[in-house]
Amino acid sequence: MEDLIITTARDAALAAGGMIRGHFERELHVDSAEAHDIKLELDRRSQALIEGLILGVFPGHAIYGEEGLRGDQRAADQWIIDPIDGTVNFFYGVPHFAVSIAHRRNGIITAGVIYQPMTDELWVASRDHGTVTLNGRTVRVSTRSRLGEAMVSIGVSKTEAAIEKGLPILGQMMRTVRKTRMLGSAALDIAYVASGRLDAYIESQISLWDIAAGMLMVELAGGVVDLKPHPDVPDKFSIMATSGKIPFNHL
Repeated sequence: MEDLIITTARDAALAAGGMIRGHFERELHVDSAEAHDIKLELDRRSQALIEGLILGVFPGHAIYGEEGLRGDQRAADQWIIDPIDGTVNFFYGVPHFAVSIAHRRNGIITAGVIYQPMTDELWVASRDHGTVTLNGRTVRVSTRSRLGEAMVSIGVSKTEAAIEKGLPILGQMMRTVRKTRMLGSAALDIAYVASGRLDAYIESQISLWDIAAGMLMVELAGGVVDLKPHPDVPDKFSIMATSGKIPFNHL
């Protein structure tokens, strides 16, 4: 069954990614435009495509997605979906976004897939197999051990509280690591940690669908994930995903 879960997640991510890529830099229908976010009709269509492929194979499973829930959320098997992570990048023509799909059973993430359609990069993580691959090649976290050599991505949500918490961390990282980045896709940030491109990804307010697949990837690739429920905002988390080779724990 675990192999079928991986195959289904991979096929769904590739199908949704292909559809999204076909709409890149074309006219888009905006469902809503907020001060710091954009929701597209394409987000909903991407999730619907993913849901259809998953539920066609596993009709009794539940869906927990950015664009809505389906099924009994108390079900043992649940799929956690971000149909386009990095929608604002996509909307502005920045080719840095991804599809993220994770499966969890009884609260434990068992499989994860992240697909970057513009670079055709597919990360796959399987707890059953104990591996993370990028286009079929096994990847591991970075072996860098000095803070001054590190490449770190910082995410800062646009709420006032998140900005107040995130800016000091951003400033500290800019002063101490080699380079700090704000890339606009949490799913790709955490996949980059798993594959050694980044040494850490830090964000104080993030949703589970952004990071569920990537958390498993970092863990299986030899890294460390510190995930905490947000003290004030329901269904939000703070996260620090690192290679485990550099001490970021004082943050």
